[in-house]
Amino acid sequence: MKAFIDSDVLIWHLRGERKALNLLKKLRDKEKFELWTGAMQRAEVVCFMRPADEEATLLFLSQFETAPVNQWIIDKAGELYRRWNPRKGTDINDAILAATAMQAGGKIYTLNAKHYPMSEVVVQRAWKV
Repeated sequence: MKAFIDSDVLIWHLRGERKALNLLKKLRDKEKFELWTGAMQRAEVVCFMRPADEEATLLFLSQFETAPVNQWIIDKAGELYRRWNPRKGTDINDAILAATAMQAGGKIYTLNAKHYPMSEVVVQRAWKV
């Protein structure tokens, strides 16, 4: 099964949060999930990384497959965004990841589960805060 890791979890790992490391190890080693992230989640991390962190960040991201974005995903994300943004605060990146998970199958791991209220998407809170 595919585990789609949201950018918040990736960023917390890069900041040294042990809970993020433990989650990723558990998913990969114990539960045998394939580790994925969405194109927009990767973009969030890469676009905002500091130059001094580039090598370590790219090495970390190399452990994940990055799901491509296609026409179906964008069209579906548009539907999801229009439906859920006003009520739940779902942003464009959330909508694209939700559509990606819908098309590819798998589960989204995030600290912002409220951004994914869609019944068609399987979402797991990454850890308790």
